[in-house]
Amino acid sequence: MVAKIIARLRQAYPNAACELYYETPYQLLVAVILSAQATDKMVNRCMKKHFQAGLQPTTVLDWGYEGLLQNIRQIGLAPTKAKNIISTTQTLVDNYQGQLPAEREKLEALAGVGRKTANVILGEIFQQPTLAVDTHVFRTTKRLQLHQANTPLQAERELLTVIDRRYLPAAHHLFIAHGRYTCLARKPHCHRCPVQDLCSFFVCGSRDA
Repeated sequence: MVAKIIARLRQAYPNAACELYYETPYQLLVAVILSAQATDKMVNRCMKKHFQAGLQPTTVLDWGYEGLLQNIRQIGLAPTKAKNIISTTQTLVDNYQGQLPAEREKLEALAGVGRKTANVILGEIFQQPTLAVDTHVFRTTKRLQLHQANTPLQAERELLTVIDRRYLPAAHHLFIAHGRYTCLARKPHCHRCPVQDLCSFFVCGSRDA
């Protein structure tokens, strides 16, 4: 069934991809840290001009905490995120010549980087077979009965046992697109869902006119 779901989602969302704007791996890391409890659109609105201007680790360190905070103030939890980004950037410069490490343990040791953020970086930048479970991935895959977990970490572990590695990391973007544009949290558009016949949520009675 998973292969059928993936095939249909690919057809429904042929352009599914990361919606955070970035031009370098470092910029993606900054964007993902900023996106926690914030929308991709808000992060792009604040950061796209800086990314296009060539933002790099030295740029952020030159800004310092106050300068970075001024540029991201519109984003939720800005003070904490600014502190983490400064710390992480300094670590990258001191230990990795400003580059992102390709190992999960090293990524998760960076300030503000948890498992989900590490999964995004490992999948998007290094094309490792990861699955970052955000709210959209968690919701859509649970409705499709691909997992029965209560936490993102449990869901990730269960999903990795049923989703073939050849579908990763692309499946991450497909489930996110499905959750953002069709399988909404409160009022899913079941009438136009490409996998409605495979979905227990639809079968159990959810309908959207």
